[in-house]
Amino acid sequence: MALSSGKSTRTASGVKKSRTKKASGKKKVASALLEIEKGQRDRAGDDITAAVLDRLHETVLSRRGTDPSLSHSARLLSRGRKKIAQKFGEEAVECLIEAVAGSANELVSESADVLYHLIVLWVDAGIAPQEIWRELQRREAMSGIAEKASRGEKPA
Repeated sequence: MALSSGKSTRTASGVKKSRTKKASGKKKVASALLEIEKGQRDRAGDDITAAVLDRLHETVLSRRGTDPSLSHSARLLSRGRKKIAQKFGEEAVECLIEAVAGSANELVSESADVLYHLIVLWVDAGIAPQEIWRELQRREAMSGIAEKASRGEKPA
């Protein structure tokens, strides 16, 4: 499964470069993400919930051990955790670049790439999304400062 926007090109170093104009849409992105988080509607007006991540996990899980020539997920999984982590890191950097550039559409696209590659990493590590959801739920019950202190971290 290759997730891409089709509105970017790769430079010689392999980093995607956006061809879209800078958008002053930080508030729009934050608002759209908040609506999606609440299971409301996305910018296109479609009903959206985080259950799509569980379905994506099931799809990637079903590709484990299958023919790498037939599935991007199978190919990534066959190449091992080091390659999966490398791809995750590349996508995370591209996501950060789009966040700084202020391109809402590209940020959405790159965020989807990050989540996809994170899920591939979870599958490779044998981690179910419910483990992550449980940890997020545990953290939700306390302030960020208290949560960091519980892990021995100093708040930023």
